[in-house]
Amino acid sequence: MIRIANCSGFYGDRLAAAREMVEGGPIDVLTGDWLAELTMLILAKDRQRDPTGGYARTFVTQMRQVMGACLARGIKVVANAGGLNPRGCADALRQVAAELGLSPVIAYVAGDDLTPRLEELRPLLTNMDTGEPLGDRPLLTANAYLGGWGITEALARGADIVVTGRTTDAALAIGPAAWHHGWARDDWDALAGALVAGHVIECGTQATGGNYAFFQEVPGLEHPGFPIAEIAADGSSVITKHTAHGGLVSVGTVTAQLLYEITGPRYLNPDVTARFDTIRLTQTGPDRVAVDGVRGEPPPPTTKVCLNLPGGHKASISFLLTGLDIPEKADLVTRTLKATLPDYAESEYHLIRSDHPDPDRNETAFAHFRVNLKDPDEKKFGRPLTAAITEMALAGYPGFFGGPITTQSYGIYWPALIPNALVTHEAVIAKTHIPIPPTPSQPPTETAPTDLSPIASSPANLSPAALSPTASSPAALSPAASSLGPLPPAPPGTTRLPLGRIAGARSGDKGGNANLGVWVRTDEQYAWLAHFLTVETLKHLLPETTPLTIHRYDFPHLKSLNFVITGLLGEGVASSTRMDPQAKSLGEYLRAKLVDVPIELT
Repeated sequence: MIRIANCSGFYGDRLAAAREMVEGGPIDVLTGDWLAELTMLILAKDRQRDPTGGYARTFVTQMRQVMGACLARGIKVVANAGGLNPRGCADALRQVAAELGLSPVIAYVAGDDLTPRLEELRPLLTNMDTGEPLGDRPLLTANAYLGGWGITEALARGADIVVTGRTTDAALAIGPAAWHHGWARDDWDALAGALVAGHVIECGTQATGGNYAFFQEVPGLEHPGFPIAEIAADGSSVITKHTAHGGLVSVGTVTAQLLYEITGPRYLNPDVTARFDTIRLTQTGPDRVAVDGVRGEPPPPTTKVCLNLPGGHKASISFLLTGLDIPEKADLVTRTLKATLPDYAESEYHLIRSDHPDPDRNETAFAHFRVNLKDPDEKKFGRPLTAAITEMALAGYPGFFGGPITTQSYGIYWPALIPNALVTHEAVIAKTHIPIPPTPSQPPTETAPTDLSPIASSPANLSPAALSPTASSPAALSPAASSLGPLPPAPPGTTRLPLGRIAGARSGDKGGNANLGVWVRTDEQYAWLAHFLTVETLKHLLPETTPLTIHRYDFPHLKSLNFVITGLLGEGVASSTRMDPQAKSLGEYLRAKLVDVPIELT
């Protein structure tokens, strides 16, 4: 097997992680994920300030700490920290190596940047979520998601360090595993197994207990270790961590990460399609989870492209409303601002009730009134906005003592697809450019999303009524869900408790969409969950999703459901005006909802 360690889940992750993974125990490859759709926008702004920038500078700092040790121990380094400028990142690493008196072979992977070919490709760049053509909109970035074979080629030609731009996150594991084991392009099952392992470790400590729903079970969570994937020749793997490091690797923590930012059972990648509905997880020892049974299929004939467009400007203003008459105070703020401010392209007014009756201190009497404004015209966010709020100081609602304003420009995320043949993937080593041909593909097929999956055989100890106590009774849902009225008594044989007392959840952003994975620990709990948590029920529990299209996908092997909520985040993270623009808290919001659960499942 090959031991592939992760040391970064995002740009800004723990700076000491690379050194911890190199010094903490034996590894063969050190990888790190620095990129996300939002990161590409951040790097674009960095490159505007400095044309030689556009890559993750923290990665260069980390390599200064560990480059010598990696060379001495034969540890390969593979990272997508090149961002928008992998060649510039490779040059920065060569400078560090020279300063340290080292001579590593440094390669980079190129071809993801499509901006030089924009006019050729523009007619193809239709928004894959909305169907809207790109037209003549200006672009900040346009990058194709490359696979792992460029990494494989660079390692095969002797590279010690491989820097990439926008590859898929899992390519950082697929590339080294394919190199080490000598896999062919059509070793679908092995490649799919490496893809799954790469998906588990790509977000760093999320696989070792970070952001875990049952975080109380995780020892040493103050400083969890980063994950390691031990990938065997058949593509099966063991997810683990260094023994002395904090955190936990369990079937639960691995399941949570598998559900992160996915859609349906077929996980599409430029190298292979992995069937997530075939994954089997087994706890084989402390902090060791075996991942096997993964089946693979050819990749799709198209490659995903991430574009970032300039969007405009936005502002968020938070007013604190105190004590009595909260709705009337919010209405006064709304009327005042609408009478004073210019018209904006978009405006939202949200009252968030956090106030307590008979408050025990000043702060528990506060409610929050949030105002979000968006417009292409930057001039609307200067003096007109600050003056309107300032003038309310002595002329507004009682208890007014100011409202913080955050104003910024934002970008728009635009996902698209282009034929694989139009992607110019290449590895660059010793000034030699090696073209990487696309992998043979097939049109993608997707298991249809479900609203209510049939359960082949219900657990013997659960009555049909107990399996779905609220399927036909929306009134039995949480009172916080909507204006459904008071909750009736819990049905016989059930108890009312937060869903999160038996179910874990993990959520995140998929461009303008959000994904919400929910899992349980036993077959009996899954039988109930699959009947209970329909799309209709989810909309009752999370009322802001009611007007949106939601798809549900079932993963019985993982005792899990995954929901994709279309359009919840608007035009992407940078553009979203939600308080949680990346939908990270959506799962915990769902887990807090009161539902009626069969007593024998608790």
